[in-house]
Amino acid sequence: MDRPTGDQASGARRDLVGRVLRCYPVTVVVLAPYALLILPMAAFYRNPETSFIVSLVGLALLGSVAVETIARLFIRADPRWQDGFRRAHARYPWLYPIAVVVTVTSVAANVLGAHLGRGTIVNQISGDLSGGPLAMVSTLFSGWTALGFALLVASHLSSRLSRAKLYGWLAVLVAAQLYVALLTAVTAPLVGLVFFMAATGALCGVFRLRYLVLCAVVLFLAWPAVFEHRNSIREDRGVAVDTTVTATDRLRLDSQLSMVAGFDVPVDLGQPGVTDYLRYGLVPRVLDPDRPALSTGQRINQYIGGGPTSAYTFLLLGNIWFFDGAAGVVAVHAFWALVAAVLLRWRGTPGPIRLSLFCLVLSDPLLWSNTYPDSTISFLQHVVAAMPVFVLLALSRRSLHGARKRPEPGRSPVLPVARR
Repeated sequence: MDRPTGDQASGARRDLVGRVLRCYPVTVVVLAPYALLILPMAAFYRNPETSFIVSLVGLALLGSVAVETIARLFIRADPRWQDGFRRAHARYPWLYPIAVVVTVTSVAANVLGAHLGRGTIVNQISGDLSGGPLAMVSTLFSGWTALGFALLVASHLSSRLSRAKLYGWLAVLVAAQLYVALLTAVTAPLVGLVFFMAATGALCGVFRLRYLVLCAVVLFLAWPAVFEHRNSIREDRGVAVDTTVTATDRLRLDSQLSMVAGFDVPVDLGQPGVTDYLRYGLVPRVLDPDRPALSTGQRINQYIGGGPTSAYTFLLLGNIWFFDGAAGVVAVHAFWALVAAVLLRWRGTPGPIRLSLFCLVLSDPLLWSNTYPDSTISFLQHVVAAMPVFVLLALSRRSLHGARKRPEPGRSPVLPVARR
């Protein structure tokens, strides 16, 4: 019996990894930051709450693995993933031009908003989160970064965009967010974007895992310089910087999460309720400018003894535990795993609209660094902001579908002739 060659073995491993990623996408996204960074840091520094962190991750995985396993049994996915994408996206002739417009608009809106003061550390400390009317309008496109990423990936998977050009566009998105980080002196959105793009790109087969590991090592080594530069920008703008906190301390996310272990949960801080979800999630601020700023992180900071001009979060898992307890951790991840399974599996391989919604799920309610429940409201806001793009894609699909059925002018439709 012939043994498989090295290329065949490597291809088999890639296929196996691809199947695991596609069958358990939410589980992989939830587990990745803890397996790669948070739990290793907790073990290295002998965090006394390491077992608590492991239990939180286990509760989250209990919800996601159970739902994704059931979905795998009852909702069949297209076994030919790449071919399925090509077929699903072939009906959208405007896909790549729309992706370019969305990406460019996203970059312009983010840069303009940062120049006008939206999201800067100074405005966050002062409590002025608007930055003016024009900056408020730019927030309408805050979710278009993830949307542009999804449409670019869809363009590549449908063979409309080469891998080299895709990487070029993704570099533009990262470079723009890096520039915004320099203007705002806030690096969390940049870190969140890089992780989201890496995780989602791996799930869609755009990036190979070994390249992502290499990039993660490079970013880890570059972090001290980035941290020092961020602090120098803050000091230049008159913001007090705690010099006792080092770049390594800032990476101790396990300590940030383990702080929640000392509270009797669930805790009620007047966090957003159903009406707040509807008001903040479905109504743009430009139409409701007088509503107060929503920051659960500030409420948490005051609860633990801090001031109202700063925010604190226990990371996504810790916040869910803090507000909803163990049952909430399981239920939240089970719910979003079900949403992701429907978007990826229901009625075949997803088209660009379902893929975009899946990316918004990963970038908002499931991103490990986001603040719950504010991130769920952000998801609703970003879905509303994406509706014009979805309508344009739907019109594109209908126009092509109609073009295939519509006869040429002046000619009668050709009817099938029965053969004897």
